[in-house]
Amino acid sequence: MLFDFASSRWVHATMLVLTLARRSATAFVLPKHKHSARAFGLFSTAADAPPTAPATYPFADIEPKWQAFWEENNTFRTPERDTNKPKKYVLDMFPYPSGAGLHVGHPEGYTASDVMARYWRMTGHDVLHPIGWDSFGLPAEQYAVQTGAQPADTTAANIANFKRQLKMLGFSYDWDKEIATTDVNYVKWTQWIFLQLFKKGLAEQSAVSVNWCPALGTVLANEEVINGKSERGDHPVIRLPLRQWLLKITDYADRLEAGLEGLDWPSGTLTAQQQWIGKSTGCQIVFDVEGSDEESITVFTTRPDTIMGVTYVTLAPEHPLVSSICTPERSEEVSKYVQDTSSRSDLDRTSSKEKTGVFTGGYVIHPISGERVPVWVGDYVLGSYGTGAVMAVPAHDSRDFEFAQAFGLDVKWVVKPQKGELDKESAFTEPGVAINSGEFDDLSTGKCKKAVTKKLKDIEKGGPQTTYKLRDWVFSRQRYWGEPIPIYFPVDFPEGIDPASQNPADDDCEHTIRYDQPFPVDEADLPLELPLMEDFAPGDDPAGCLARAKDWRYFQKDNKWFARETNTMPQWAGSCWYYLRFLDPKNDEAAFSKQVDKEWMPVDLYVGGAEHAVLHLLYARFWHQVLFDLGYTEHPEPFQKLVHQGMILGSDGEKMSKSRGNVINPDDIVLSRGADALRLYEMFMGPLEAVKPWQTSQVAGVVRFQNKLYNVVNAAAKKKVTEMDEETTRLLHKTMKKVTEDIDSMSFNTAISALMVLTNHLQSLKEEVPLEAATKLSLMVSPFAPHLGEECWSILGHKESLAYHPWVEYDEELCVDDTITMGVQVNGKARGEIVIAADADEETAMTAAKEVDRVAAQLDGKDIKKIIYVPGRILNIVAK
Repeated sequence: MLFDFASSRWVHATMLVLTLARRSATAFVLPKHKHSARAFGLFSTAADAPPTAPATYPFADIEPKWQAFWEENNTFRTPERDTNKPKKYVLDMFPYPSGAGLHVGHPEGYTASDVMARYWRMTGHDVLHPIGWDSFGLPAEQYAVQTGAQPADTTAANIANFKRQLKMLGFSYDWDKEIATTDVNYVKWTQWIFLQLFKKGLAEQSAVSVNWCPALGTVLANEEVINGKSERGDHPVIRLPLRQWLLKITDYADRLEAGLEGLDWPSGTLTAQQQWIGKSTGCQIVFDVEGSDEESITVFTTRPDTIMGVTYVTLAPEHPLVSSICTPERSEEVSKYVQDTSSRSDLDRTSSKEKTGVFTGGYVIHPISGERVPVWVGDYVLGSYGTGAVMAVPAHDSRDFEFAQAFGLDVKWVVKPQKGELDKESAFTEPGVAINSGEFDDLSTGKCKKAVTKKLKDIEKGGPQTTYKLRDWVFSRQRYWGEPIPIYFPVDFPEGIDPASQNPADDDCEHTIRYDQPFPVDEADLPLELPLMEDFAPGDDPAGCLARAKDWRYFQKDNKWFARETNTMPQWAGSCWYYLRFLDPKNDEAAFSKQVDKEWMPVDLYVGGAEHAVLHLLYARFWHQVLFDLGYTEHPEPFQKLVHQGMILGSDGEKMSKSRGNVINPDDIVLSRGADALRLYEMFMGPLEAVKPWQTSQVAGVVRFQNKLYNVVNAAAKKKVTEMDEETTRLLHKTMKKVTEDIDSMSFNTAISALMVLTNHLQSLKEEVPLEAATKLSLMVSPFAPHLGEECWSILGHKESLAYHPWVEYDEELCVDDTITMGVQVNGKARGEIVIAADADEETAMTAAKEVDRVAAQLDGKDIKKIIYVPGRILNIVAK
């Protein structure tokens, strides 16, 4: 937990000192003066106060003033690219504009990216820092259904509120680059990209087994189904095959995994991507169905060495051979089992500890031994994963072992440990040595895998194979509020009927939509817009609510009738490529030009939540790699550096949510404390990546810091002191070095701590604050508290904004102390401290140590046996 600043100031100060030491390769040395114990500026005492009462920073006047200035002067407009300068493309994962608006957890990532954008402008970079809205999606549609409003209207209102809040927080976005995925011009190019995928053979239709909820009128993700019912509303869910559009992301599986190499991403996110892609190298094995010359069951395994331990084969309930392999006497029981499992999601099936299944009565033939192997149906095997069938080796697979125990099936041990005895109380899943495996006996697991794979290939019953956990992307949604898929189909009428006399929009018109003959909408006819519907509530028709918009769905072309696709795209579609449209948002001729792609891509810093570690990033990378292959971008990967901000929890330590009543509205904080106070507090709470609880009471600490800094600058502007003593000079240069290095590493909390130290020192100088120190302090605080920075800059007499003023520069020599304080130990115990030159030799250190009373007392009458001296760190004297 975080401590209350007023009651636990020494604890917090100590923690920050330790943080400074940990987070910097060169320790930041606190000044040795009477104010150092309170150096972080989080509290003050009467002793600190100047003779006259300090002014309170008037944020309520200052912040609107500078926001208006930035807007009127278009301060943060993206510059025309100067190739002689380095560039930084700084991107936030753009927000979904919900009706609730922002809570205080949302600005954390936006503030972090804004600090970097402001800093990089000052360090001479061309900076692109845009913002927009991921504005399609189910929540807006649900709200509109409940209220009777149009989702376009509610979305526009939500965007306006979000935009107000982001501007209120002083983020340096280029608002000329603003986009929304619901904008007609944006939809046009999203549909255009879909058409490129379609023409490249990467978008196709397929009958996919999905979780269909008739009550909600939509397909649900596995995570949204609990015990056969919808998570929202507790409605029955059934598994049924549904015509869906699939994007063949599996064609890019190898590329998606290989492309991770060299990216500056969190290790956990890289691992999550690799695991989701799930590349496995193993062996394909074919088991012929007994009594059939044509049917066989194919399985994939990474442990072909265990093939001689197969005692049964398990099929997923949805496997196409279940009905044909089932014997007549087992048919009723198998059919009932398949029906019962159809209401369970994949997640529900795989996470359940209870193993269920039923024997089909059928058998397959072992490809090497020729033995009969019984075939079972079990819902722990998924039709959507692998081949939908597994060869069960209960002795060496935990799931198979549990299933075999539940149904009394045989267990055959074919691998033993390299050393020790075989424990037959549970499955032995580690590598070992083959036993009970005929010609493969005594082979190590690695050699046995190769031998079995070669054997299967030689007898044409299998061979080496690489598979992926990744599945093709189901791209259809049976909802209204999404991009229409730009595909249409021919309409057929009964033989002998003149199509010219028919209108398939009429309820009594008999017709057939030829879904097997998809046509792409002509690119010149894009965008294909949604029809305005009064009733867009979901229905029980899996074709979706757009099927009810018959005058939109059916149209004539060249005297023939056609039907538009009534599925819409998922919300992922718009967020797959928005970073490219930001480059060129007003281009009517292309999604983006090759010139701006060359100038600004890839994204140099991408900031967003870890909850998007897999799907959004994977889908965006897939679309990007397709566009790369088609020659529209010259960069194979879109996001070079990725940072996940940690979640800010409610004050109760729980995730912020309306239901918990722990949501804090940033409007309230800005009204009472100011935007800069909110920004400073969120960056000061702890490391950016850490999960942190919000404590409104602790915002007062950064407010006091702002007030101190404001008064320090005013004192400097009033007196205009040009001289600076050595202590202040050295502390200023150390601070400039520390803040620069910490911003570079996005260690914002320790950078702010260093600014607090400097501010407290300058405050101790009363009216003699050096003008140079106040000037540098104003520049350094500006990325974190931009309104405060601009106001201080103005107070110091500058007429222009500091947004593009060169960043501070430090002298490395002034960052090293002439003298240091070093601990002295005698026989391993601390006995005192000495102050010596930073480069003092051992003899000098020993001379100084002998003058310390406590050290001298410990050495009195003893012989010095050994001296351990580490310059700048420790002196340890061993004496007996």
